[in-house]
Amino acid sequence: MLEVHDLTVRFGGITALDGVGFEVAAGEMVGLIGPNGAGKTTLFNCLTRRYDADSGTIAYEGRDLTAVAPYAIAPLGIARTFQNLGLFPRLSVRDNVLVGAHHRGRAGFLSAGLRLPGVRREERELRADADAVLERLGLTEVAGHPATGLPFGTLKRVELARALIGRPRLLLLDEPVNGLNAAEVEEFAGTLGAIRSEHDLTVIVVEHHMGFVMGICERIVCLDFGRKIAEGPPEEVQRDPAVIEAYLGTAA
Repeated sequence: MLEVHDLTVRFGGITALDGVGFEVAAGEMVGLIGPNGAGKTTLFNCLTRRYDADSGTIAYEGRDLTAVAPYAIAPLGIARTFQNLGLFPRLSVRDNVLVGAHHRGRAGFLSAGLRLPGVRREERELRADADAVLERLGLTEVAGHPATGLPFGTLKRVELARALIGRPRLLLLDEPVNGLNAAEVEEFAGTLGAIRSEHDLTVIVVEHHMGFVMGICERIVCLDFGRKIAEGPPEEVQRDPAVIEAYLGTAA
């Protein structure tokens, strides 16, 4: 489904990604790990066209993503969450989720302004979809509540709901359990595994919580200083001397 080859990104004199390459098969769940500053979020930003790569290629279902406009990423079936919550604090939880369905709407400026019957019907359908996703993630009770003031764990689920309503085939999760307690991490892992099966999703997870990412992913890719230093099954990557050194400063 996804092929990244020799991807390089530079910011001035800093090389954020240095010749990174890996592949993700349809239906696979892959963990992307590495110390802070390794280039994980930069890679996500390239996949979603927030950043332009200096060199290298990204192919999604055979299509060159580097030639796709940022606004066209969601309609291709790619959705993401953000390391730092990207929610609108004054909008309700339901409206935040509906933002993720924007590309599914077909109403134009004039028809929406005139509130034509087709527009009202489309809005009812999207609202029903949003309510179904909110119910699936246990968010029905806070659907009308502004995003601001809600617990951090709840807001993480709101971001997941916003991604899911876009009906993605490739889901990119950037530190989805960061800041959650042990019980919330366990609950999120169970929910993600179930949703992946229900929607036949391909998932890439950036995460520092090793217990979570090693327990739920079939394969791990590890970055350090913008370079891929290891790739393979979780148990193999955990024992890799380069990975141990990247995290602990020593291979011993």
